[in-house]
Amino acid sequence: MTIPAKDSSGARIVVPVALEGRAYDIHIGRHQLCEAAALIAAFAPGAKVALVTDESVAALHAPAFEACLQQEGITSTRITVPPGEATKSYAQFIALCDALLAAKIERDDIVIALGGGVVGDLTGFAAAVLRRGVRFVQMPTTLLAQVDSSVGGKTGINSGHGKNLVGAFHQPALVIADTALLDTLSEREFKAGYAEVVKYGLIDDPGFFDWCEVNWSRIIAGGPERDHAVAVACKAKAAIVARDEREEGDRALLNLGHTFAHALERLTKYDSDRLVHGEAVAIGLALAFRFSQRMGLCSGQDAIRVSRHLDAVGLPSTLQQVPGGAGSAPEIVAAMGQDKKVRRGVLTFILARGIGKSFIAHGVAAEEVQAFIETELAANGPAH
Repeated sequence: MTIPAKDSSGARIVVPVALEGRAYDIHIGRHQLCEAAALIAAFAPGAKVALVTDESVAALHAPAFEACLQQEGITSTRITVPPGEATKSYAQFIALCDALLAAKIERDDIVIALGGGVVGDLTGFAAAVLRRGVRFVQMPTTLLAQVDSSVGGKTGINSGHGKNLVGAFHQPALVIADTALLDTLSEREFKAGYAEVVKYGLIDDPGFFDWCEVNWSRIIAGGPERDHAVAVACKAKAAIVARDEREEGDRALLNLGHTFAHALERLTKYDSDRLVHGEAVAIGLALAFRFSQRMGLCSGQDAIRVSRHLDAVGLPSTLQQVPGGAGSAPEIVAAMGQDKKVRRGVLTFILARGIGKSFIAHGVAAEEVQAFIETELAANGPAH
């Protein structure tokens, strides 16, 4: 586990995403709204700005950021969308594209996504197709978005057939992860984002998982541990994205736990009152390790350690913890059939030989998955 370097001012951590012709920086630190406006003014002088946010974030952060933009002489138009996963829809996508065109956003202008993963995914997809591609800036306001969805250029919306099945790769020009904005999150939302933080330790950095076990409460409380966790996660994702931008190889490792998670989200109809994405990922992480144990790949000790850590944080780790039920084993397997990692109808999973030893497993038999899920549904929960 290495700590990304602070910039010359010492005030923030800068993590580069080294993509040839599309390189950009992730700026991590507290109270960066006006610094973000100055950065945008510097790389896009004279550009108009469309600020896309949701109704909840708009009330909390939009006026302060708009004031910062105004100080830099930047003209901005605010476009507000409803909060929640249901916003990643065809209808909202069309409405956003029309609103951007009405604001006369041109290819040299900037579209800013100020919000969580839903706003970032929707806005990025609109920016990818508007006038065949306009520049956009990610300003994630949730922990989950800061460490995952804002980095790497995946954009998209959901379909009735599954999550994120319609979209495009469109890299941002800049990512600003203002960790002070996370202070306004509910405890539930912050902890849900933590699942995407600890995932990086489980993929290939056991030292980071060890550190998370000790420091998770300090990450939630804020301060240097929070910035450090965001920076380590962003650096890990940036390195993978630089090697495999379009998920043709090891970028798929970032989906550890997500095949289970996306199926659960689909079966709960993306109802955030029942299950938010990070909670689904937490269950998916625990299931991935227990499934790996069942397949003889991973020790029971490591599988139990993962579940115990998620339990300690206050995250779900079993199917029984899905409010209203997770569905039957056949229903869960069927929901996995639309996962983006399916190849010619065959399931691909991210499995693990231990903590920090994840790998891509092709051609996992659906019958094996269904038998495992039936066992999980019949259990009272994992042995802790």
